[in-house]
Amino acid sequence: MDVIDAWDGRKACALQQAFRLTQEGFAEHLGVSVRTVGKWHAEPDAEPRPDMQQILDIAYGRADPTVQRRFRLLIRPPETPSLGQALRVAITVVVRGDDVLLVCRRGDASLSWQFPAGMVKPGGSPETVAVQETLAETGVHCAIRQHLGGRLHPVTGVVAEYYLAEHLMGEAANRDPQENVDVTWVPRASLTRFIPADRIYEPILSALEAA
Repeated sequence: MDVIDAWDGRKACALQQAFRLTQEGFAEHLGVSVRTVGKWHAEPDAEPRPDMQQILDIAYGRADPTVQRRFRLLIRPPETPSLGQALRVAITVVVRGDDVLLVCRRGDASLSWQFPAGMVKPGGSPETVAVQETLAETGVHCAIRQHLGGRLHPVTGVVAEYYLAEHLMGEAANRDPQENVDVTWVPRASLTRFIPADRIYEPILSALEAA
């Protein structure tokens, strides 16, 4: 078992993901408040208090090997041979009232609804990419409200950074027809009809419920 020199919000959230627990479930597992877990998501670079460090140490040490291995993968993304570093994407969850913005992407053999996203070049700012790619794909101007966290995407294997954003102006339109089939606003209450709940990063659901 590896020893974690110091926990921060990002590592704590990665441990939550490794256990595959919601914020509420993780808080109960650790014996801490849900507010504490939410703070780790909101402040990924902040270090928890020493007593919280010990609680996280114990939780990681008692976890089964599968959880520990999943955690190590989450905090140490594998390098991409062609680039020498892990690919990164910025994913934007744009809200407008009770609606959330989605794009329908073309796949090799199917279509899938997703949040607007863009590749982050080495040295680039994920937050800037989130805003620029949303505009390029959908014609929607938005402002970042909150960083929701990051993870090694379970399907694509890239490092994904998630941002909650609010709509400023612009009507949704398909500005990238080569990659997307459609762009639309959907009611937040109907989001899981477009994207299965088990494929949505859990902090997204929590943020939309609180918005």
